[in-house]
Amino acid sequence: MNYPAFLVGAYEHPIRKADHLTVMQLHAQVAKGALEDAGLDKSQVDGYFCAGDVPGLGAASMIEYLNLRVRHVDSTECGGSAPIVHVAHAVQAIAAGRCKVALVTMAGRPRAARSAIRLRPPDLDSPEVAFEQPYRPVTQNMYALAARRHFHEFGTTSSQLAWIKVAASHHAQHNEHAMLRQVVTVDEVLDSPLVADPLHKLDCCVISDGGGAVVVAAPEIARSLRRPLIVVRGMAEAQKNSVAGCVDLTYTATALSGPQAFADAGLGPQDIQYVSLYDSFTITVLLQLEDLGFCAKGAGGPFVSGGNLISGVGSLPFNTDGGGLCNNHPANRGGMTKMIEAVRQLRGEAHPAVQVAGCRLALVNGIGGSIATRHTAATMIMERL
Repeated sequence: MNYPAFLVGAYEHPIRKADHLTVMQLHAQVAKGALEDAGLDKSQVDGYFCAGDVPGLGAASMIEYLNLRVRHVDSTECGGSAPIVHVAHAVQAIAAGRCKVALVTMAGRPRAARSAIRLRPPDLDSPEVAFEQPYRPVTQNMYALAARRHFHEFGTTSSQLAWIKVAASHHAQHNEHAMLRQVVTVDEVLDSPLVADPLHKLDCCVISDGGGAVVVAAPEIARSLRRPLIVVRGMAEAQKNSVAGCVDLTYTATALSGPQAFADAGLGPQDIQYVSLYDSFTITVLLQLEDLGFCAKGAGGPFVSGGNLISGVGSLPFNTDGGGLCNNHPANRGGMTKMIEAVRQLRGEAHPAVQVAGCRLALVNGIGGSIATRHTAATMIMERL
C-alpha cells in the first residue's frame, strides 16, 4: 500500500511549570526536540502548523521566530483537537505536493501565568453569548451536565467514572514527569471534593505548562531516516453543535469522526491495541469509548470498571503516560500529548511497565471545545509498518 506521509518525529516537553520560559520559547524547544527525534534539520521544514496557542500573529510570528522558510502554512483552530487535525492536514498537504516536511507545535504556560483559573471575558461578537452567558457557563459545570445526563439515561455511576482516574494513576506512577504519580483508588476519587455534581476534583484534568511537537514527512524522506515507520491509516474530523438547544448530551462529535476514521483505515474497534483519548474529565473518556464503538452506547460504565483500561490488566490500555488526568494538559490542549504517547507505544518506547506488547495499531482521539455545546472531534488511526 502506498502511503502519502509518515509521522517521523515526536517530542513532549518535560516541564510542567514554566516560570522562566515564554510561550514562544516553549514552542521553539518542542520544535527542536521533535526535529532532533526525527533526525532532521529545521532547514528541511517547508510546512508549519499551529493553533491559537501561539502568541502574536500566530503562525506568522512563530515562523519568523524559528526562522523557517516554508511554502505551506495551516493555523486551523479548534481547541484541544487542533494538533490531531493538523497532522491529518499535514498528510493531505504532503500528498498534494504542498510540502515535504511538516512541523506541528503546541505549547503554553497557563499554570505559571495563573491564567487557567481566571475566566476570560466573553467575546461579545460571538453569536452564542447572548443566549448562554446569562447562565454563567464554566468548563467543569458543562462537562458535569453531560455526566449527569449520562447517569440519568443509562444508570452510570460516579464509581464507574472513578475507574478511569484509577487507570490513569496506575500508568502515571511510571512517568517521572507526571504531575500526579500517586496511585489512587475508587474511594479516594469519590472522597475528593465535589467540583460540579457529579464530578469530583480527581475526575478533572491537571493544569500544566509545557507542550509538544510532531514532524510529518514525505515517504522518500521518512524512509531515509533511522526511525520506525509510522503511518496515518485513517483520519477524520467532525463538529457537533448545540442545534438550537435540541441536543443529546450523551454523545460527542466523536460519534461522527470515529466511524469515518475506521472506514478510511479499513479497520474496526476490534483491531485497535492502544488508545489515546482526550481526558479533560473522566466523563470525556467514557463518552469517547462509546462513540468509537469500543462498547455500546450506555455501556461505558461497566466497560471501564475493574481496571479494563489499565495496561497489562484490561482489554484496552489507554493514556499510558497518565494523560491529562495525571500527567499533563499543556496549554489546556491535550491533543498533542495524546499523539506523542501513541507514537511511543507504536515504537515500543513507552515505559516497560505500561508498554503494550507488539503494539502495531493505535487510535488517537481529541475533543476541542465543550461537549455540552459546540466542539470538534478528531480521530486518527496510526500504524507501525
